[in-house]
Order: sequence, then structure tokens, then C-alpha cells
Amino acid sequence: MKSKTLALAILLLGGCGRPDSAQNAPEAPEAPAAPAAPQAPEPPAAPSEPAAPTAPSAPKVLSEPKGPIDPKSVEAAGQVVQSYGALVEQGRFAEAARLWRDPAAAAAFAKALRPTTHMEIGDLGDAEGAAGSIYTSVPVTFYRTGFRRAAEVVLRRVNDVPGSTAKQRRWHIERIDWKAAP
Repeated sequence: MKSKTLALAILLLGGCGRPDSAQNAPEAPEAPAAPAAPQAPEPPAAPSEPAAPTAPSAPKVLSEPKGPIDPKSVEAAGQVVQSYGALVEQGRFAEAARLWRDPAAAAAFAKALRPTTHMEIGDLGDAEGAAGSIYTSVPVTFYRTGFRRAAEVVLRRVNDVPGSTAKQRRWHIERIDWKAAP
């Protein structure tokens, strides 16, 4: 039954491209279709070398501002994250710690990093107000050979409230939270 169906399908497809005069001509009797020869399985592929760890494709780059950046804006917070990443990459952890509110928390976080660690920066988040402060978060990915981990940098600045210092009114890293490993 399968061979008759196959033969009919071949016959119908074969006549599709003929001019009208050829389609009306009587056809020669059809030979029964021969069963297809079993194909030999393909040999297994030769083992390849394990892939070397690669740097991520193209890290997201924050777009350049069109003018001066308002120090209260999330763009200013993004510059803090960029500065932190550059300092970590250069192994300048003491300077990077100055971008944190809490130097002890910065030192504890730096233990997971090395001078060869790089950082990709994601899109800036929106600013959210809470009890006299403004927060924003920026997704980042820290990576180096054999290590790649996503995190979220939470930044904070104090609103212009009476009694606040200039240092408190600048964006600083409140904390960096590691994302759960997939």
C-alpha cells in the first residue's frame, strides 16, 4: 500500500512542471517503486576540544549623555556603576570602596572579585523614593575566565533635605546583590 501511495505522489508531482500538451499525453506504464535502501548510520563525530571560555558577546554600553548630567538623575547613578566597574577591573579596590556607603560591605563584596574581573552594565532602572532617599538599581554581570555571575547594584542618594551633607546627596552604592545562579 505504501509503495502505491508513494508512486502516486511521485506521478502527481512529476506532472506539475510540464506544459499542457505534455500533461494530456498518455503516459507509459509505471514501474513499481523499489523499496528505499537502508541508509548506514553516520559515523560519530570526532571528539572536539572543549570550548575555551569566552568573553560575553557585546556588553551593553550606556549611551553618552547629550549634555551635562544632573547629579540627581539615574544617569549620574549609572556613572557611579561605570566608575566602580572600571576601578574593579584595574584592581583598585580601595578607591572602588569609596563609592559605597559602607566601606566594610565594599570590602566583603570585593573578596569575590579579582583585578581580572570585568563588569557588563545593563539598562538603568527608574528612581524610587523612600523616606527622604531615592533608590535605583542597575543589573550588572561580573565575569572573568571561569566565572560569570549576574548581580544587581542598588544605589541610593539622600534627597535635598535640611541637614543632609553633600556626600549624602551624591549617588553611592548601597549594596550589590548576587542573583541566583541559573
